[in-house]
Amino acid sequence: MKDTVRKSPRTRVLLELRPAFDGFAGIPQETRLLFRGLRMLESCEVAGLLQMSGRILAKGVREQGLLPESLWLSESQKINRYSRIATSAAERPYLTFFEALMEALERRLNSAALTLQTLLCLNSVKLSSFRTTHFEDFIWRTLFAKSLPASDFELVTRAKQLICSTPWQSMHMAGLRTLTFGRTAKYPRLQTPGTDIFITQTPYPARVSRGTSMVVRYHDAVPVFMPHTIGDVSLHQASHFHALAANVKAGARFACVSGATRNDLLRLFPAAESQAVVIHNMVSHHYFGENSSPELVPGIIRTRLLEPDPDKGVDVRPKFLTLREQESFYTRNLQKKPLRYLLSVATIEPRKNHARLLAAWEVIKAETDPDLKLVVVGSLGWNYLKTVQGFRPWIDRGELFMLSAVPAPDLRVLYRHAAATVCPSVGEGFDFSGVESMRSGGVVIASGIAAHREVYADGAAYFDPYSTVDLVAALKKVLYADDAARVQQVLRHRGDEVSARYLPAQVLPQWDVFLSSVVAKRSTAILQPVGATARLQTETADAAEET
Repeated sequence: MKDTVRKSPRTRVLLELRPAFDGFAGIPQETRLLFRGLRMLESCEVAGLLQMSGRILAKGVREQGLLPESLWLSESQKINRYSRIATSAAERPYLTFFEALMEALERRLNSAALTLQTLLCLNSVKLSSFRTTHFEDFIWRTLFAKSLPASDFELVTRAKQLICSTPWQSMHMAGLRTLTFGRTAKYPRLQTPGTDIFITQTPYPARVSRGTSMVVRYHDAVPVFMPHTIGDVSLHQASHFHALAANVKAGARFACVSGATRNDLLRLFPAAESQAVVIHNMVSHHYFGENSSPELVPGIIRTRLLEPDPDKGVDVRPKFLTLREQESFYTRNLQKKPLRYLLSVATIEPRKNHARLLAAWEVIKAETDPDLKLVVVGSLGWNYLKTVQGFRPWIDRGELFMLSAVPAPDLRVLYRHAAATVCPSVGEGFDFSGVESMRSGGVVIASGIAAHREVYADGAAYFDPYSTVDLVAALKKVLYADDAARVQQVLRHRGDEVSARYLPAQVLPQWDVFLSSVVAKRSTAILQPVGATARLQTETADAAEET
């Protein structure tokens, strides 16, 4: 009799998608790219966790417990539940008088109840299901369209989604309130039955169910080592540190985006050395070398100018009395050929060091190249007013342009035709912009911080982020020296080679091996049998815990 070969079950992965609700670049982009990438792995069955930072999402359908709602709700009732989820991502769904009364009571009691449940180690945060059939457009537009091409539509919208109605910030606050009763914070328990690995995008304010391993995608330790550069400083710093400490203590694994980030983690918690690995970010497949026309650039700049923000009281566009005056202004300042410009792609906040770039660009304009423009792509973050005030005189003169919400195809053109992409940040975990520029055939000049030197290697020219003189020297060497053409050719060649390291084909196998090791380590630790029997035992334990 021949032995029967038993196929190993797929690893059940739950990936936090909360950051994907926000922004184009940085962690939101990494979240979308990672979800897409893991969905391509044959070894994994990947679902998303939908949760918002401060908004309560409507509940989905309960598929666990003694009397699952999925057994007795009609199809129309289920669809209504799912529709309310989509509604609640933008505004509060319509409520009857009774529902409104119950929600008001729940909101009033929720904070105190969550803290009490946390202190008592109760299973306090339950998940519900969101079957995305008929709601693919909501999933695509809300979560993925900012970073992925249309060819990925089915790959990401067909995935099952779980709903955490409790806001992420509420879970953080529940943990911080427990510091009243002890020196270390305790966090709510997130019920994750049926999940082998839960991947979070930052230190996560929860514990997970037995049988689930937590993996923290660790981007940087900026809230701890550079708290003066972040928004909502006190709360942000405390939330990051205490959740991180709890994750380390609970034995979470850390997939750090760079060696520099891993080093910062180990400075904080040396005991986490065996729990932390380095897996670099993946660059989006939107970025590649193409022979686009430089004549596209003026139109992109005009179309993607930063919109006025009434909530922040900021309008960085020049003021015009007539449409003819406006058209004359942009024609005069954008149609000069060739249009030469420096490009920077980063949120407007102190850590990104726009003030240093502005100062160096002003020197170059005064001493070397008066026609050189500056194009800044990025949304308004925090503590941006001083930076915007520095930009304002140049914006009014048509020398500096602030853009936002630039889709990848347009950004690829801007990278390709910039004199150089400058990455001036004083602190980063990875920094997508330099890699994207390299993939697009651009030239990169970057601050010499540890993360940049690791990620960009010899594909960029470097400068001291605290020295305007040093940045001016780097710009002159790369753009204006006698051998500048050769220097640029070398940087483009090396940039193409370096950036290829971050293509999905190179990074996804690392995730495959890492996730397999996480599952293997947990299986060994709890001495459970392999195969179907093990899966049955885990599901039985999960069901008991859920009940």
